[in-house]
Amino acid sequence: MLVCTLLCGGYEMSRGANSPKVFEKTVEGALALCSSFSILTTLAIIAVLSVESVLFFREVSLSQFIFDSQWTPLFLEKHFGIWPLIAGTVLTSAIALALSVPAGLIIAIYISEFAEERTRKILKPLLELLAGIPTIVYGYFALLVITPILQHVFPNMGSFNALSAGIAMGIMILPMMASLSEDAIYTVPRSLREGAYALGASKLQMILGAVLPGAVGGITAAVILSAARAVGETMIVAIAAGQQPLLHFDPLRPVETMTAYIVQVSMGDTPHGTLEYHTLFAVAMMLFLLTMVLNVISLLIRERFQRMYR
Repeated sequence: MLVCTLLCGGYEMSRGANSPKVFEKTVEGALALCSSFSILTTLAIIAVLSVESVLFFREVSLSQFIFDSQWTPLFLEKHFGIWPLIAGTVLTSAIALALSVPAGLIIAIYISEFAEERTRKILKPLLELLAGIPTIVYGYFALLVITPILQHVFPNMGSFNALSAGIAMGIMILPMMASLSEDAIYTVPRSLREGAYALGASKLQMILGAVLPGAVGGITAAVILSAARAVGETMIVAIAAGQQPLLHFDPLRPVETMTAYIVQVSMGDTPHGTLEYHTLFAVAMMLFLLTMVLNVISLLIRERFQRMYR
């Protein structure tokens, strides 16, 4: 609404002053305001997390936070080692990527290289519709459908486990992985394909030897962005993973991720201003740093490969 008001005002000013430059400056200022909004929001988030995390680290040492192997801030015997939450996050995300990366890449290759244009225009929107399903639906799907199926294969598996949550997360991020990879493959110059054919390559050899190397920057960025999406997922792991902060990498046992712990503390049972409450922001800061690192790596990789293939 503010942007529209500024643009309309700029238009009226330009008409009255009979000067297009006034309107252009108004539009430029409005666009600059919009682009700076996300930056200001990010800075505000960093400020809040930093202030609240300082209150946490006034009572808990950094060495205890990093080197302790237990996370029990809500118990009588309190431990503040972040590694059980990191292990749960890494385990579920790794399972999700193990499913979504190869499946998404295969789907992207088929849509880009094998499907007809009409089929591509149908399949890609249908695939992207999968991304619109609420994550809480995936959570209950993991708990009520995936887990009972897996229990026939693994009789010792409990109702809450990392494997079911990871599989559901893999299905959830599959559209992102497939869509971003397909975009990267589709934009590979046609000259690379024709050059491979001219050298006598088959279609499979052309894809493996020319197309995929040409799209490796975009594909790598898609993998890292999908990983960041999996790391930040909340409802699936909160419902299906078990919310037990245990330091292990057994996919058949329950785990707790950083996002699931944030949900647990944010439910309102923890008194405001207590040490237990401040753990929420310490964990959120770790999660923010982890996702920020993944996004920065993705941007650097994309820029590097874009420079290589210019």
